[in-house]
Amino acid sequence: MNFQEFFHMGGYAVYVWTSYGLCFAVLAFNLIAPLRRKNEMLKSLRRQLKQEPRP
Repeated sequence: MNFQEFFHMGGYAVYVWTSYGLCFAVLAFNLIAPLRRKNEMLKSLRRQLKQEPRP
């Protein structure tokens, strides 16, 4: 088996590589989205703490 045969995937290359690409895209989204939401929440909380009067 050479690299060309490997990348051709027995005629199913478009399906296989598209599936891999979508899988990695979903995994990346599942890693990045919560981190972005966490950072936005922390920024929001910091803004709220700055606006509150201190006793």
